Amino acid sequence: MSMFKVLDIAGSAMNAQLVRLNTTASNMANADSVATTEAEAYRAKQPVFAALLQETANAAAGVQVTGIVESQAPVIKRYEPGNPMADADGYVFGSNVNEVEEMANMISASRSFQNNSEVFNTSKDLMMRTLQLGR
Repeated sequence: MSMFKVLDIAGSAMNAQLVRLNTTASNMANADSVATTEAEAYRAKQPVFAALLQETANAAAGVQVTGIVESQAPVIKRYEPGNPMADADGYVFGSNVNEVEEMANMISASRSFQNNSEVFNTSKDLMMRTLQLGR
């Protein structure tokens, strides 16, 4: 494997974790949102990752985001007759975002990003030192 391939792998992992962080931030921003109907209620979203394989050796060569899926957990129905978003029976439908899970997801994504950033920087430093050997 070439040293530059390490940079590609770390870069793809950092990109995937950025998508994960952005998705988590969107979920947290909409955690307290309400809607008039169950169909309009915000549903938590999660990215789906897949390994990129090298064409020649069938070995892992990075990660890609294949899509973003919505949670199938039920939305929360609350009785709030004074809420302007309430339906005719006085109910509003809240999001199905679990804030504790989202915080754990955010910490995990942040640490994964940091780890891949370290891999990227260490590889770059090693390449620079290798180039300096020729002096």
